[in-house]
Amino acid sequence: MSKTQRITPRTLKGFRDYLPAAMIPRERLISTARRVYRSYGFSPVDTPALEYLEILAGKGGEETDKQLYKFEDHGGRWVGLRFDLTVPLARFAAQHMAELGTPLKRYHIATVWRGENTQRGRYREFMQCDFDTIGTRSVAADVETALVIHDLFGALGFEAFTIRLNHRGVLTGLLERLDLADRAVPVLRALDKLAKVGPVAVADEMKAAAGATDAQAEEILRLAAIEGTNDEILAQLEPLVAGSPLGNSGVARLAELLSAVRAAGVAAGRVKLDVSIARGLDYYTGTVFETLLDALPAIGSVCSGGRYDNLAELYTNQELPGVGASLGLDRLLAAMEELGMIEKTATPAPVFVAFFDKNRLHDYLRLAAALRARGLGVELYPDPKKLGQQLKYADRRGHRVALIAGENEFTAGTVQVKDLATGKMQDVAWTGTDAGPLVEAIGRILGRIS
Repeated sequence: MSKTQRITPRTLKGFRDYLPAAMIPRERLISTARRVYRSYGFSPVDTPALEYLEILAGKGGEETDKQLYKFEDHGGRWVGLRFDLTVPLARFAAQHMAELGTPLKRYHIATVWRGENTQRGRYREFMQCDFDTIGTRSVAADVETALVIHDLFGALGFEAFTIRLNHRGVLTGLLERLDLADRAVPVLRALDKLAKVGPVAVADEMKAAAGATDAQAEEILRLAAIEGTNDEILAQLEPLVAGSPLGNSGVARLAELLSAVRAAGVAAGRVKLDVSIARGLDYYTGTVFETLLDALPAIGSVCSGGRYDNLAELYTNQELPGVGASLGLDRLLAAMEELGMIEKTATPAPVFVAFFDKNRLHDYLRLAAALRARGLGVELYPDPKKLGQQLKYADRRGHRVALIAGENEFTAGTVQVKDLATGKMQDVAWTGTDAGPLVEAIGRILGRIS
């Protein structure tokens, strides 16, 4: 008999497996995002991972087209894996808006693919958590986008973060004044790299890709370097875009948005004007957002988005302006891990029930079931092994509480409750029916009861 040829188990570059210790905080973050989105009235939708190539190609820019995973399927059709959730949304809205009506408020949490160079917190397969409002140009929708981002990061436990804000009209208005409006796309792509490569490299790219002169590139970089309070920046922007209706409209929109955010109760300094923000995707037309963690700015934006008023025009004659943002799930998780915000655990169940009396399986099952009925996550060890071996397993998995009972405890109507973090133990009454005393003891250890 020939020996079986073993295949080396490995993952593709830029792709990864998720072990329980990675998936548990990931699912918690998704659950929080879903809860915040729903609190604003956003409804869930889903779209296929594969789209006709014509739907995706040319929608995100030249660089995104290079990163697009595309192939010919068995039916001879050219298809592509979605590189974000916004372009499929434009197709979705054009196809279903007559049935859904406007405004459409949707959220979409799903996997996307880009064949880009991997970096910290960024992979070729990653998940986005998007929310968008389609069918209105109202500033209220732009304001709500900022408020959702604000509430989301608060719900995730962040106290120090900054939502950076700009308007494509301001940048386009300056380009009109500099006679570069017809070359806006390559100019804004270059400007979007400012934080990564610096002003010299950005100026060189503007000159090479857009044919900008030294003076034109210098003027654009001077605009991007404006600093001060929000009011001071607005005052400096007005003369720079004077004579451009689009630029004036952008400045006015920013002023209106900032005023509304303050009225909604967002703390001063939490939303900051940053004229250097361009956002590299071609479809943005108005307000653009980026979110930075004050304690870890080098990791980049962890929640970005903006207004795109023309994205659906390729699919329908109906006007479908939109605005929204996307939470960078994997990048944010990498940041949270670096900041020590992720609890190290490989189990979603805080309570561990040891099974070491092989004749008492039914009692252990009743104990676990009674606690689950009271809302606790409980794992029962499957084999009646030595107690020490089971407790080592519970420590390694990250359980918080261990329940220990043998013949003596069951006869006495008690269970030993052990705090696995401190090692402290206590006997708690358990009659086989009333789980109240156990729930209270466990709740105190978990911090649910003071």
